[in-house]
Amino acid sequence: MLCFPKTLLSAALALPLLLPAAIRAEDWPQWRGPNRDGVCGETGLLESFPAEGLKVRWRVPVGWGFSSPVVAQGRVYLADSEVVKPKAMERVHCFEETTGKALWTHVYEVAYEDWAFDPKQEIGPVATPIVQKGKVYTVGRLGHLFCLDARKGEVIWQRNLEKDYHVPFAPGAPSPLIEGDLLILFIGGKPGAGVIGLRKDTGKEVWRALDECLTFSSPIVISSGGKRQLIVWTQESVTSLDPAAGTTYWRQRLLTSGEYAVSTPVFHKDRLLIGGLMFQLDPDKPTAKVLWPDSKTPSRRIFSHTSTALFLGDYLFSAKSSGELICVVANTGDQVWQSDKVTGLKNGGSIHLTPNGDSVLLYTDKGELIRAQLTAQGYKEISRVALLEPTFPFAGRKVAWSPPAYANRHVFARNGKELICASLAVKP
Repeated sequence: MLCFPKTLLSAALALPLLLPAAIRAEDWPQWRGPNRDGVCGETGLLESFPAEGLKVRWRVPVGWGFSSPVVAQGRVYLADSEVVKPKAMERVHCFEETTGKALWTHVYEVAYEDWAFDPKQEIGPVATPIVQKGKVYTVGRLGHLFCLDARKGEVIWQRNLEKDYHVPFAPGAPSPLIEGDLLILFIGGKPGAGVIGLRKDTGKEVWRALDECLTFSSPIVISSGGKRQLIVWTQESVTSLDPAAGTTYWRQRLLTSGEYAVSTPVFHKDRLLIGGLMFQLDPDKPTAKVLWPDSKTPSRRIFSHTSTALFLGDYLFSAKSSGELICVVANTGDQVWQSDKVTGLKNGGSIHLTPNGDSVLLYTDKGELIRAQLTAQGYKEISRVALLEPTFPFAGRKVAWSPPAYANRHVFARNGKELICASLAVKP
């Protein structure tokens, strides 16, 4: 039996308590982050931003589009367009995460209509790519689907969704997701191909479902009622599908203009929020019922046509389409407070909410990044900094609508001119 002096043993036992907590960093490989829930779980981030602004690590020129950047395995990926008469090109870029150095670009020609060459349109890809196991999956504005080698940019397989599924040109394109061996796409195709499940390694169709119209809302997969459920918000309904087979678990009719069905479904415990319509899910079987509001007027069932809400405990926080930030009781929908201090009170105002630690990162249509505490008692701003210049013309002003990515203690944000990477680290 080995013996140690008491002083040495005491020091050894105390050592873990004296060591600083490990800094947690993570990639952001798809729409709304690693778990597709808009949460940044990193530690070691600035609680208060420098008065002179964040330290910009790098910035690179990019083209038009609303696709958000994604970050995986030391690389940053972004989809954009280069529109110069007589040709329109869509592109997928790969940059080195630490320097912004261009590593490769995949380019393909697209048949945009004449109006798309107007600089006021800033037309380009909307869907955010997804990266998994050395592959990048990306969907263009006209249905060009590619699976690319993440290291080299070479095409592994491709599909023309416009040709194969009669996908119409649409203002938006929901971001793809991966569930098991399937790449799942909400495309509004025909016949009966509103949503499709493809083999992620080959692009071969496994199932198709829903003869319904496309929206901007990106689907999610949740676990509830003992099943994995694919939640899709179309212009006609909210539908829960079996993600492995495409069969329907439950469906709630909901007529919504495609331009207003923008936010991503949000799930917390047994609650599912679609825009501003709250469902209660059955814990024992895959069914759901409407919890609130009682009104069936579409406008009463939409909080925002630019932003996704956030569950925090028993409360729900969301932007309104007119720019206010609101807090409501999650169980009843009763409004607790409203604040006009986050962004301008104008149509098209957006506030992207990303919880981090005991506060929330808010990114606005003004290109500002805010850290604030959101509670039932009110909005308490901690710090604010200008991050990116808005470039997209809307309602007489310029806006920045694309949500940023938070990865490895940095924020990555884009507009129609550039992609920037700025440090959020307490200790660079």
